[in-house]
Amino acid sequence: MREEDLPAHLVVPDGFVLSRSRGAFSNHNGPVYEARREGDLRTGLYVLDRHCNSMGFLHGGMASAFSDRSLAVAVYDATKRASVTLKLTLHFYETVRLHNWLEAHPRVLSHDNDLIQVSADLLIDGQTLAARADATFRSLRRPQKQG
Repeated sequence: MREEDLPAHLVVPDGFVLSRSRGAFSNHNGPVYEARREGDLRTGLYVLDRHCNSMGFLHGGMASAFSDRSLAVAVYDATKRASVTLKLTLHFYETVRLHNWLEAHPRVLSHDNDLIQVSADLLIDGQTLAARADATFRSLRRPQKQG
């Protein structure tokens, strides 16, 4: 994730730091930020030009990727195991515009054996509901890929 891609007039909200813990796909699509406090699973993103569709607002595919990443963090926090997404659904309520700050607020709804149900509210500036993501993950029994 390249923090230098962030325009100088955009200031990351207090309590968030640049995330460096994800794979190449997530790193390429950032920069993504995560809350600093223990137990706070929020992630944040400033919508940049490369995240937008031809109409100038957040592309649905980017919203899906950002949601999936946030939900996976919540699943790992609950299970301490790597996981894969089996199903991801988004419902959009508001347009997320260029340079909006978008936060994902994930929560684990249920955990039954290897299946985990999660949800996340995507909030503009931490307040206005832009979308809601619902997903089912399967936790993996094998160790995570190294290196």
